[in-house]
Amino acid sequence: MGLFDRLKGDDAPRVAFFGIDGVPFSLIDEHPDVFPNLTEMASDGSAGPIDSIVPPESSACWPALTTGVNPGQTGVYGFQDREVGSYDTYVPMGRDVQATRLWDRVTDDGRNATVLNVPVTFPPQRNVQRMVSGFLSPGVDKAAYPDELRDNLQDSDYRIDVNAKLGHDDDKSDFVEDAHKTLEKRYETFKHYVEQDDWDLFFGVFMTTDRVNHFLFKDYERDGENQDAFFEFYKQVDAYLGDLRDRLPDDVTMVVASDHGFTSLDYEVHFNEWLQEEGWLDYATDDHSELGDISEDTKAYSLIPGRFYINLEGREPNGGVPEDEYESVRANLKEKLEALEGPDGKPVADRVVTKEDAYRGDHDDIAPDLTVVPNHGFDLKAGFKGSEDVFGVGPRNGMHSFDNATLMVDDPDVRIDDADLYDIAPTILDLLDHDFDRAKFDGSSLA
Repeated sequence: MGLFDRLKGDDAPRVAFFGIDGVPFSLIDEHPDVFPNLTEMASDGSAGPIDSIVPPESSACWPALTTGVNPGQTGVYGFQDREVGSYDTYVPMGRDVQATRLWDRVTDDGRNATVLNVPVTFPPQRNVQRMVSGFLSPGVDKAAYPDELRDNLQDSDYRIDVNAKLGHDDDKSDFVEDAHKTLEKRYETFKHYVEQDDWDLFFGVFMTTDRVNHFLFKDYERDGENQDAFFEFYKQVDAYLGDLRDRLPDDVTMVVASDHGFTSLDYEVHFNEWLQEEGWLDYATDDHSELGDISEDTKAYSLIPGRFYINLEGREPNGGVPEDEYESVRANLKEKLEALEGPDGKPVADRVVTKEDAYRGDHDDIAPDLTVVPNHGFDLKAGFKGSEDVFGVGPRNGMHSFDNATLMVDDPDVRIDDADLYDIAPTILDLLDHDFDRAKFDGSSLA
């Protein structure tokens, strides 16, 4: 649907969504001098903090945000999932998302969608007018469709992601410079395709915000040496979003959202090390590096972030916990997780959520039996190579949070109150005047 079609009288409403991965609402709300454009948008429309999902991990969050359903329906629970009936693990990609995406609904309705840099969308779909996949894509040459988009992105030196390894350096200068370059290329591409005016749904994500938060967030919250660099980066984010807002036609509603909040990181928690120390996890060999190396004596194991699986007989290949002991074993583990404290004496878990309370759907057969939602400051890890200590410190100083995600809609009639990530998809569909079965969503429209 191009500009000529609109001039002929098609006045159906449109939506431009801009994701700001991992940006907490409080950051924007408390710093109007850094975010004058988003502050104006919030004043003109609706804005507020929303909850993320369990677990608040980007690989699970973006499929949930773009479908409006929980991981039991999307089939994606985190950065690493396991095969049914196996100890084999895999990194979920776009084809692993089992629920219907927003842009598929729009396309099925005979309308056009432009989808740029959304995490967990590789390989790019062919049923949308243009798509470049985001996080975990191998490169622009394989991540962009159609060829015209691929060629444009390659010619403009487009970047799918920042070089996060630079953030491991004590001096963050190179990392910050790379983040600015990545952000600039993303903005230039968004601007170009926003102005083409041939879409009904524009859906683009700035993921560099999440990367900057991982390595500079504590500097922001606790007056660290990189606080000025943090604010300068976000001033640029706000300027780009303000410019994009100014370029949108009157028939477009702009939506800005993050997939989770953020907070300072004090301790990494190596849960498989803890499970081993507590007698829950055992390995078949001293040379262990993956889930398949656990022994049948294992009662439980963990995958990131904070997902716990009972090594259940009949479900796991070498399950050592009989089915009639499942409930008691899980209850015991839940109690111990709730009691676990960090070196500072603070509880690691804000709460421990059971499978039944967090996940429901056709793909809950790989759902974790328990999921820990951590208190601020505890970043949950789960490798199988072994760690020297349960609690450690790594190169990152910021971590995801379940609370304090961002939602802004350039429409004063939208209500943002007690909302969560699942509400975004039905809200966008309502703003598009798209008919849908509300019972198919875990969230509800805020429009």
